This record gives sequence, C-alpha cells and structure tokens, in this order.
Amino acid sequence: MDTDTKHPEPATILVVDDTPANLSLMTGLLRDEYKVKAAIDGEKALRIAQSSPAPDLILLDIMMPGMDGYEVCRRLKADPATRDIPVIFLTAKSGVEDEKMGLDLGAVDYITKPISPPIVMARVRNHLVLKASADFLRDKADYLEHEVGKRTAEVTAIQDVTILAMASLAETRDSDTGNHIRRTQHYVKALALKLREQPRLAALLDDRYILMLFKSAPLHDIGKVGIPDRILLKPGKLTPEEFELMKTHTTLGRDAIHAAERQLGMPVEFLKLAKEIAYSHQEKWDGSGYPEGLKGEAIPLSARLMALADVYDALISRRVYKEGMPHEQALAIISAGRGQHFDPDMVDAFLAIHEEFYAIAQRYIDSDNELDAKRQHLARLHNI
Repeated sequence: MDTDTKHPEPATILVVDDTPANLSLMTGLLRDEYKVKAAIDGEKALRIAQSSPAPDLILLDIMMPGMDGYEVCRRLKADPATRDIPVIFLTAKSGVEDEKMGLDLGAVDYITKPISPPIVMARVRNHLVLKASADFLRDKADYLEHEVGKRTAEVTAIQDVTILAMASLAETRDSDTGNHIRRTQHYVKALALKLREQPRLAALLDDRYILMLFKSAPLHDIGKVGIPDRILLKPGKLTPEEFELMKTHTTLGRDAIHAAERQLGMPVEFLKLAKEIAYSHQEKWDGSGYPEGLKGEAIPLSARLMALADVYDALISRRVYKEGMPHEQALAIISAGRGQHFDPDMVDAFLAIHEEFYAIAQRYIDSDNELDAKRQHLARLHNI
C-alpha cells in the first residue's frame, strides 16, 4: 500500500461574527470538512483575508459594532488581493432590501439566521466548487496571456533581427558604418515625437506609428545592394550616367521589400512605412528630388522625416573618405533647405531639438577602429 499518497488540503473558511456563540456554532459545523478561521470584528476579518494563504470563502455577519459586514464586503471587493474570495452573508437581517444590498456589493449568497446546517453546508460546498473552477480558468487565462506575451516578444525579436541583418547587408557595400543605421533610427524617432506636438499631426504620429517608423528606418538604403560596385564604391564624383543608376536604389529598395511582403501573402504594417522610406527618402519638398519628383505633402510623412535625418547624418558624420562638419554648420545648411529640400515643419521641429540630434550623434559616433575596419573592408572589395 502506498503510504505517501497526498490528500488535497481542505479549504479554509473564515467566519466573521461578533457573537462568540455564533462563532462556536459555525466552527463546530464546519471543522470536520474544512479548516476554519474566526474573526469577531471587521478589522480582524480584513487582516486575515489579506494574509497568506487567503481564505477560500468567507461567511460574514452584517450587524457588527464598528465596521459592519456591508463595509467589510465593500473593502474586500475593492482590494485586488481579496476581491475574488467569495463572500456569503450569514445574518439575522431577512429583508429583501438587505439581501439585495449584500448581493449588489458582490456577495455570492445570502443566508438568514437561524441557519439550517444542511443548507449552509450545501451552499458552502457549491460555492467552493464554483471558486475552484473560477481559479482554474483565471490561472489558465494568466498562463495563456504569459505565453502569448512570450511568443509575441520572440516574433518581435526575430523581426527586429531580420531588419537589422538586411540593413547591415546593405551597409557592407557602401561607406557607412552600422552606426549610421542607429543614428538615423533615433533621429527620426526624436523628430516624430517633436512633430506630434502639432495638433494636425498628433493623431497620425501615435506611439504605434513611431514604433513602426523606428523599426522601418534601417531599411532606407536597402536598395543599394543592387547598385554595381563600380558606382557604389567609386571614390570620386559620379558621372551623370552613373548618378542615374545610383538613383535607382530607391526603386530597388521598395521593390525588394514589396517582393518580400508578397511572399508572405499578406500586408505587414511596418513594411508599408519601410517601402515609403526606401522609395521616397530622396524626394525634396520643392519637387526637385527623385525618383518621382514628388512635391510637398505628396511625399509620404515617413520619407520626409527620413530625408532630414539622412542628410543631417551625412553632414556631421565622419566617413572613410571625409571628416564630418561641425554641428553648427549642418544646422545652417538644413535651415537654408527649409521649403526647398525639406518640409518646413520638419526643419522647425529639428531646430527646436537640434541639441538632441547632436547628443544622438555623439552617443553612436564612429570610432577610429570602426572607420579603419570599414576602410579595409572597402579596399578588399575594390581588389575583388
């Protein structure tokens, strides 16, 4: 015979009554099946209910000095730690309004005195079964919520890694370092947060849009993987013909992202912004940009944000072939481009937070070692 078989712990019932005789009666009735705790007033009842482990059910008198049973029930239901403990009122108040008040406060049952022991035991058993079922469902829901959160985090992590891997692939073929990706991500986020202070943009630039913008930004130059090395890696100025080929990186980027989305068989929210940014970040406010010569607000908002961020980073950052210019000089150039290269609202927002841009640039500055590694990498590509 197995002597180690464990029997389930009996449920704990808290009996609350200011009359010792009633406490003794209920304790005697319940103790053969349940673990019983007793309280002679509301304050003690609340302390016991809030202790660990909490009672599984509470039998609560109404008419008590100081804090009555209604107030005890009200406080139990207001506290997240005790609101799920079923309460049965056990009282001499037999009026319909009294019972209605008790049930309205959240009690699961209402038993009037003098009690019928078989009825009390049956109702106690029924409500303990209901509580066990509710606890099971609640635990199951919590578990499922945790699992969904865990899986969502995993999918998000895979998505982010994939984006950065694709962006890093493009970066290996030009003179930028990986820090360019980080800097431009943070520039567009900072700019978007400032712009949403404008009432007409607040609804569009919500937290979700800005998160998707932040995720999409690294893909702005993904199309450069399709540009021939002789053009992409050319140290000097491009010829007009070569520049026309260089400009196709915008279309190549959009088409590559669109192809990936088509393979999935469904639209993906952040890829919509990625396509806008890849295709239109070289457009200019006055219509002199490429690939379509879009003008003003015909240029997607995401691309207008990236246009300013990309130019600022190109101006102030060191590259393998040049030194970065001072922040103040970059400010002057971007200010001069207001209403021509850049959306005036973008420039105004940028000027209001330009110190934040500078701080981002310094946080992700290219080190000498990173630039040396990039020079060596480009030299190897030239020799291939």
